Amino acid sequence: MKIEVTVNGVEHSAEVEPRLLLVHFLRDSLELTGTHIGCDTTSCGACTVLLDGTPIKSCTFLAVQANGRAIKTVEGLIRNGSLHPIQQGFKEEHGLQCGFCTPAMMLVSAALLEENPQPSEEEIRWAISGNICRCTGYVNIVKAVQWAAANGQSERAQT
Repeated sequence: MKIEVTVNGVEHSAEVEPRLLLVHFLRDSLELTGTHIGCDTTSCGACTVLLDGTPIKSCTFLAVQANGRAIKTVEGLIRNGSLHPIQQGFKEEHGLQCGFCTPAMMLVSAALLEENPQPSEEEIRWAISGNICRCTGYVNIVKAVQWAAANGQSERAQT
C-alpha cells in the first residue's frame, strides 16, 4: 500500500506492506533509530512517537494507519540546531542513564508541556507513567520536565 506521511516536518511517500508496524517503518525505511523497540506489546513505551502531537506506541500501530498524518520522533525535537527545552532539561537535570527510554520520555514530556506549560509533579508523573525507565527512579526525569517547563517559554512561542 502507498502511504504519505510527514515525519519531523519532511514529507515521505512509500510503498509498505499493510502489516508493517510504524516503528519498523521509522527505523528501517526512514533510518530514524531514536525510536526504540523494547517489549513489542506497548508495556514499556520505548517506541513512543507523536502522531499529530499525541503520544502513541508505534510498536502496535500500523504504518498504513499513519497515512496522511504527521509524526514526530526524537530526531524532530531539535530546532535550528538548538536543543528543544525538554532535551536541554534532560541534560541539565541528568534525566537519563542508559538512554534507552529517553527518546520516548522526551516526546511524552514535550507533548505534555505543549498541552500544559506548567504541570504539577503529579501531572508529570502521570504523563510519563506509560514509559518504563529501568535506571533512573524517575526523580531526575521529573526534574528535567520541571526545568523545561520553567525555561522553555521561548520554544512554545516559536511553535
